[in-house]
Amino acid sequence: MKYTKDYRLGFTKKAQEIVEKLTLEEKISLMSGQMSLQQEMDNLQTDPENKHYNYIPYPAGGIDRLDVPPLLFCDGPRGVVCGKGKATCFPVPMLRGASFNPQLEEKIGEAIASEIHAFGGNYFGGVCINLPYNPGWGRSQETYGEESFHIGTMGAALTRGVQGGGIIACIKHFAFNQMENSRFKVNVDCDKRTEREVYLPHFKECIDAGAASVMSSYNLYKGTYCGHNEYLLNKVLKDEWGFDSFVVSDFYWGIKDTIEAANGGQNIEMAHTMFFGEKLLAAVKDGLVAEDKIDDAALRIVRTLLAFDADKPVKGDTSVLACKNHVSLALQSAREGITLLKNSDNVLPLDREIHKKILLVGKLARLEPTGDHGSSWVRPPYVISPLQGVEEAAADAEIIFDDGANIEKTKLLAKEADAVIFVVGYDHNDEGEFVSADEAEGFTGSMGGDRRLSLGLHDEDINLIRSVGLANKNSTVVLIGGNTIMITEWMDSVSSIIMAYYPGMEGGRALADIIFGDVNPGGKLPFVLPEKESHLPQVKWETTSQFYDYYHGYTRLEKRGVKPLLPYGFGLSYTTFEYSDVAFSLDGDNIVAECTLKNSGKRDGSEVVQMYVGFKNSSLDRPVRVLRGFERVTLAKGEERRIKLRCPFEKICYYDENNSVMVLEKMEYPVYIGSCCSDDYLLAGSVVVAS
Repeated sequence: MKYTKDYRLGFTKKAQEIVEKLTLEEKISLMSGQMSLQQEMDNLQTDPENKHYNYIPYPAGGIDRLDVPPLLFCDGPRGVVCGKGKATCFPVPMLRGASFNPQLEEKIGEAIASEIHAFGGNYFGGVCINLPYNPGWGRSQETYGEESFHIGTMGAALTRGVQGGGIIACIKHFAFNQMENSRFKVNVDCDKRTEREVYLPHFKECIDAGAASVMSSYNLYKGTYCGHNEYLLNKVLKDEWGFDSFVVSDFYWGIKDTIEAANGGQNIEMAHTMFFGEKLLAAVKDGLVAEDKIDDAALRIVRTLLAFDADKPVKGDTSVLACKNHVSLALQSAREGITLLKNSDNVLPLDREIHKKILLVGKLARLEPTGDHGSSWVRPPYVISPLQGVEEAAADAEIIFDDGANIEKTKLLAKEADAVIFVVGYDHNDEGEFVSADEAEGFTGSMGGDRRLSLGLHDEDINLIRSVGLANKNSTVVLIGGNTIMITEWMDSVSSIIMAYYPGMEGGRALADIIFGDVNPGGKLPFVLPEKESHLPQVKWETTSQFYDYYHGYTRLEKRGVKPLLPYGFGLSYTTFEYSDVAFSLDGDNIVAECTLKNSGKRDGSEVVQMYVGFKNSSLDRPVRVLRGFERVTLAKGEERRIKLRCPFEKICYYDENNSVMVLEKMEYPVYIGSCCSDDYLLAGSVVVAS
């Protein structure tokens, strides 16, 4: 990738020469968003059919007289938010995380970069790598799962793809942003080991991958707003991690105080200026903010903009918007991430020669499965609904739609059908970005928020499945949603279950491909599915304080000896895979796990080989095991391949709170390789790390 940290640093001298020519006013203007709130409101009200949040790239800074380009922001992460009916809408990152395919994620990043160029932007604010403490977080669909190592790997891949395409990638929201309804007021706290081992490693992974921008978060951390948190922004990010570029605030309410923000490490206030600009100029003149702080911010901004502006396209090529190649990527992504959770008696795939009359049940069957309508809302030229996908895939069959409102009627239809497909779950009204009524003016209009009541389906959906599911043995539930959906109450009422997440503009087509066996499912759960919600950490969604424990998700269940309903990394296939000839060893500063993987079934298919490292011999309280390597492998039927996964020692260190350093324990480490995080699916061994 060209646009790395080392490449950017090559522009330091030129950037320094420019900064030395700037007036104080000009340097401060670089730190200021230029889209006024009134301008945005006027645009939204005068042309609501075509204009919406971020309908054009939002500008900040820029100095014409010295050829310093402005920052031109385009939101994400499902694609480019700009425009209407133009951009490719990829599946949400949670589904892309379920693919466990960083190579594909990098390609998606490259596609997004080319579409940002087409809109005239240079900055992508869509690498969301927050870690859900509880899966009820309304925006958890925007991240990749519950596991820090996995999130970091996928986020770094998106970063490389976007920046490889010549667009500045912004990772967000730094840090501890895992709540919607209370995000503007909640003070998050945790101990130092939890901070450094659970909630910050994925951010560092993306910084190490070359991320050229960081967005701070709304919430407080240990009593200080993250938008002006000296510890997070200056000490950790810039000093410890050596971050060379700039920090932007989260939009509109990301800064609360001029002096605290500037001194705390904030470099740009987005998207319009309320606390920087004239107020920051006055603070510098009054001696409350040192001009050195302004010079440092200006250098970071100018250097990065020069690096990414050096050979950008003269004019954006609009032919790339939702072009054939990008739409194909969206379809491939949906196919790879959709996850088969249950398939009793091999009900799936459906046979077009046998299943001639198919009933689709549930209002979501004919809605667009694209996800949140907040700041990540992408408006593509079309969206394939589940109903459209099935109608297209089974053109010769009789497809019947029923919304499920009359259960007795639905039950009769189910008995007469050859197969029944329930499409149930959530939409943007149930979960997503949240702004309360008194804060909604001038924002995206989203009111989704956290799933405060339950992680399960709506009561009417549960009643529908339990009442109708047993009426037809060929019954499938398709779940639409951004994170964990509880299935315990109704799973025995149907034969098969598919987790479709929010699969994007081609989602209905991808779903039908899997239902009819044109594509073999290979997605894996990027979160654990517990038997009971109480097995997960509990959160008060309306609160001013929240403490994060060291354990969450699968590590919490394993530590407490609680068997999940479905383990982290679980996913079924229409074929079978055999693991054999495992070996575990050391290679330099790496733990190596190897196996021979064979497709022993009758269909081509993909498997995600997963490597876990355990800590049973540790002198500290540590997880039973953690994911530390994975690879998606596609094999033809009968094909076998030798797979080798590596875990660097630095990924198994613990944080020494007394000395503020990461420490590698010298001991014997259990190592596992297999298809998911469960003893039933893993082969075990060990290695001794002695130095």
